[in-house]
Amino acid sequence: MKKFFYNRTLLIVICIGLFAALIIAGQRYFVESNNNQVDMAIDYQNIVDLAEREGLEFDDVLKQIKEAGITSLAVYDSTLERLGQTGKVFTIAGSEILANYQTGTLNNDLWRQTIEFGYIEPNRVYVVGGDLESYYDTKEALYQRLGEERVKVFSVGGIEVIEVKAQLTELKKMPLGMPHDQMNKTRAAGFNILARPMNFRKCTAENVKFFFNRIEHYPIAAVVFDGPEVLGASNFLDLTANEMLKRNLTFGVIEHFTQLKFYPQLGMEYLAEKIGKDHVARLYAIPKDEQPKLAMSTAITRWSTTDRERNIRINLLRIYEKPEPEMTLLETNLKYFREVHKALEHDGFTFGKASTFENYYPNVILRALVIIGVVAAGILYLSLISRRLNRNRKLQLQLFAILAVIAAIPIFMGAGGKVRILAAFMSANLFPALAIIWQLDLLRVVQFKIRVQNRAARLKENLSTLQLVWTSGFALLVTGILSMTGAAYLSGALSDVSYFLEFEIFRGIKLTFIMPLILVAVAFLQRFNVVDEVRKNVPATQQIKEILNKSVSVKALVALMVIMGAFVVLIARSGHTSGMPVSGVEIKIRALLEEIFYARPRSKEIFFGHPAFMLAFAAFLKKFPKMICFALVMAATVGQSSMVETFAHMRTPIFMSFMRGVDGLIPGAIIGAGLIIFLQIFSRQLKRSD
Repeated sequence: MKKFFYNRTLLIVICIGLFAALIIAGQRYFVESNNNQVDMAIDYQNIVDLAEREGLEFDDVLKQIKEAGITSLAVYDSTLERLGQTGKVFTIAGSEILANYQTGTLNNDLWRQTIEFGYIEPNRVYVVGGDLESYYDTKEALYQRLGEERVKVFSVGGIEVIEVKAQLTELKKMPLGMPHDQMNKTRAAGFNILARPMNFRKCTAENVKFFFNRIEHYPIAAVVFDGPEVLGASNFLDLTANEMLKRNLTFGVIEHFTQLKFYPQLGMEYLAEKIGKDHVARLYAIPKDEQPKLAMSTAITRWSTTDRERNIRINLLRIYEKPEPEMTLLETNLKYFREVHKALEHDGFTFGKASTFENYYPNVILRALVIIGVVAAGILYLSLISRRLNRNRKLQLQLFAILAVIAAIPIFMGAGGKVRILAAFMSANLFPALAIIWQLDLLRVVQFKIRVQNRAARLKENLSTLQLVWTSGFALLVTGILSMTGAAYLSGALSDVSYFLEFEIFRGIKLTFIMPLILVAVAFLQRFNVVDEVRKNVPATQQIKEILNKSVSVKALVALMVIMGAFVVLIARSGHTSGMPVSGVEIKIRALLEEIFYARPRSKEIFFGHPAFMLAFAAFLKKFPKMICFALVMAATVGQSSMVETFAHMRTPIFMSFMRGVDGLIPGAIIGAGLIIFLQIFSRQLKRSD
């Protein structure tokens, strides 16, 4: 047996890098633990609608909403359309006023005189106040939005009227700034305000100051810009940033409905950079067209999962439009709010203004040690698939030294973003592969000793089921721990507040399911002959050629197509967004796993990868054909790579990712043990029948 040697120097460097990665992981854990306050918000207009539909006093509904756990109300820019519906400000086209005059339906003498003096133009829009506060808000906003050349104020019998040069339909939908009356009611009821302003067309410095002056002295929980631009885009973002910093305001960024990054808003990333990521919180709202399809229990679970797994700290809830059986609409929604509050409280969250991350970036020396450790792992892998390189330790160290310097220099210079991404990608692929390869080498040593001692046949016959289960389970645990080294390295390479908030993301997740398979397959073929077990030390390239030249039966072809189909499903279902739908049965299984475990383990680990690992280990010990062992090892690699890939979702707290991997090992090992027992019983039955 030709043995592959593990370079001790490289192993020491990997251990040093692991130590640095674990320090970063500990720092990350405390940063994430301190960010646990959630703002439960709902649109102000939702409360208005709810009160009107139930025929209740608005203030009474506000009181009950607060008692149910809502902490903030989202207040948007008012519009003339909304103000008209509430009777606070009225808007009418000049042509309509003239039509009323000509038809004799305009009975007010003062207005008739105004028309006769030629003050009313058919192509103008006229705004009249019903509520004084709302009227002055509207006048101020119209000057800000349109300028003095398009807005004129005159009097009709001592009552101010605003004449606007605009198209009626467009003007009625124009945002007019945060309404004082809504903000006053929100503050008086004890809520914080989630400000939702829209940017100005051709925004000026005066426009930016108009918004911040409007919200002065109000309890602003966060500013979450409405529409495709942040306030001040694109020429006055620095002013917006300065005004937010002056008031210590939180910038809320809206998670995209795909749950990947954010809704694109012009100027969003620049503003976040200027005010600092320690002033940024992530907001999520269940899509409007999706919520009616969700059972209330499902929506409640969604919020718990969202806040725990995706660092969401502003929950913008929507009301349910239909009441539950034997409940009013208000009772239905109060129950919804209370249950969400209760679920989050059970998860350890507190409530109020959304907490934010500290501006965390690890020490460059720690980061550099992590990067150097990844380089060492890469050289180690190459030495474990190339016999020539494996024998030349001096060349290994030379390669390592050159690549380590090249990789570390950008980190020490304060840059290295691409190096970090490459290091994370290598960590996700190399360490699961190295963990599997180490087990393969261990099995080769065990089999060699057995063969030398001529105990192969006896071992194959007498190895008990309990021994198979215990040995395979222990091997799975050890391999899982070694694979988690890759998780620590991946986290150490990427950990910083930009990744926690998902301004930066790990790309190439789908590749992390393919590359470890390739890496392990090459190493396997360098150690075992899957074509002809009699011949030893056949190069991997030669084995691949022989496999490609083999005749294939229709039965084998069908089996291959099934395997390839399963592999396609596996890849399509991985990553930040799934390309394939999830069946109803799997959804129920997921819900059950959510209830049982701290973090729901991944299906590909507990139902596929980990059971396959135990079967692979048992198959080696029982001297199964190497082709079967190879297939099982490939399946086992999926489970190990999945454990590491979990940590690529940097928005998920590190402790939760760790527990997800640990929780996956337990049921996976149980299922694997059950399969081993079943196969043992089945093989014994076959022998008896013979």
